Amino acid sequence: MAFELICPAGTPAALRAAVDAGADAVYCGFRDETNARNFPGLNFSREELGEAVRYAHARDRKVFVAINTYPTAGNLAPWHKAVDDAARLGADAVILADLGLLDYAARRHPNLRLHLSVQASAANAEAVTLFRDAFGVQRVVLPRVLTVADIKGLTATTGVEVEVFVFGGLCPMAEGRCSLSSYATGLSPNKQGVCSPASHVRYEPRGSELISRLGDFTINVFGADEPAGYPTLCKGRFAAQGADAGYLFEEPTSLNALQLLPELKKAGVHALKIEGRQRGKAYIASVVQTYRKALDAFERNGTVPNVDLDAMVEGARETAGAYQKSWR
Repeated sequence: MAFELICPAGTPAALRAAVDAGADAVYCGFRDETNARNFPGLNFSREELGEAVRYAHARDRKVFVAINTYPTAGNLAPWHKAVDDAARLGADAVILADLGLLDYAARRHPNLRLHLSVQASAANAEAVTLFRDAFGVQRVVLPRVLTVADIKGLTATTGVEVEVFVFGGLCPMAEGRCSLSSYATGLSPNKQGVCSPASHVRYEPRGSELISRLGDFTINVFGADEPAGYPTLCKGRFAAQGADAGYLFEEPTSLNALQLLPELKKAGVHALKIEGRQRGKAYIASVVQTYRKALDAFERNGTVPNVDLDAMVEGARETAGAYQKSWR
């Protein structure tokens, strides 16, 4: 069976770009706290999701809706409504992390396909089997910390489809469970879908340097004429393999598992996931098209083509500029 290519969409335009570039399925979220990428200017209204599902289905593609934050105690209604609306609008699956929400979806919509979010951090066969038996989960998105050997051991015993991240940014936190942002600002991806909110960001001059701060915390120090990165708590500057210090975890190419396709195939992986719902449609189109060609070539002859990563993410460079502030 060929790999299923799962691609991100933060906007209706990005979804169309992903579908047109060759995605087999696209994942997206509603414009509220029920999804972990609840950033200004992104995500879908109910009407937009309905249109997106129709657009994808007309081209024999699928739409998965990420409802992957954790409901607030005493306020379950927004999360229940998100599941109900995703089912009503024809989503092919919902991506969930919370145990209570999985239970609700399984009972209320028995025919709705359930995928386990990476935020559930199910990293072994026992955990995956529990979600399968308790809620009927049909697919699990695995943490990025697992080795190919780990994945193979898991797929051999669970009978659950496995989806793995193959391209995008790395996350040094525990698969999106970002408590640091909550500690510093009171808001986090886990609960509100907000990471390092702009309302708490400050840039302060200090002599010839510029300091970036989030709330009361200094995140980085920049020299004169140096582009000042957005102050995200878990993404500092690191030096590796003798290179100059840089944002290794923020780069859109920090994760690239293209050369592992043969090993992932042997390990029983069903679907390959590209990260980046916050990125623009040019980035989405470029990366998805490149991965589509690479997967098609791999299915034809079993070899992985060489890919120029800089060319592949050319569309990402302008997108990255939206997350940086130049200081001159």
